[in-house]
Amino acid sequence: MKLLLDTHVLVWLLEDSSRISEVVYAQLQQAAYEDQLLVSAITPWEIAMLAVKGKLRLAREVSDWIEAALGLPGIHLEPLSPPIAVASTQLPGGIHGDPADRILVATARHTGAVLVTADHRLLEYAAQGFVKCIAPA
Repeated sequence: MKLLLDTHVLVWLLEDSSRISEVVYAQLQQAAYEDQLLVSAITPWEIAMLAVKGKLRLAREVSDWIEAALGLPGIHLEPLSPPIAVASTQLPGGIHGDPADRILVATARHTGAVLVTADHRLLEYAAQGFVKCIAPA
C-alpha cells in the first residue's frame, strides 16, 4: 500500500515517533520496505517555512534535515506535476483553501496513496469519501 506522509507525520517519524501508534508505525515501515512511502514536493517547503517562522525546531539546519529525511531508504519525493497542480484546484467537496493541504490531497488521489495525517480537516474530508486517510495515532 502506498502511503503519503503529511508534513507533521514525516517530522514525527524522524523526531518523535512516540506520536505514531505502533500499528501505523509498522505500516510506515512496511511501505518503506516496499518503496511505497511518499513525501509530497510541498513538504520540504512546509518544513522550511515552519522552521523560519520558529514553529518547528530541528536538531540540524533545515536543508540538511530535509536532505537526510529524503535520503532515508524507502522514502520517495513525489514531484508536483502539472496534473497534480491542476487537480489541487479542482478537488470535489468542501475542502478548505490551504494550498499545501490541497496539494497533499491531490497528490494522494493522483498516486492512489493513502494520506497519513492527524489534521482533523483532512480526516473529515476523507470521511466524505474524497481521499483515503489514516490517522497516525
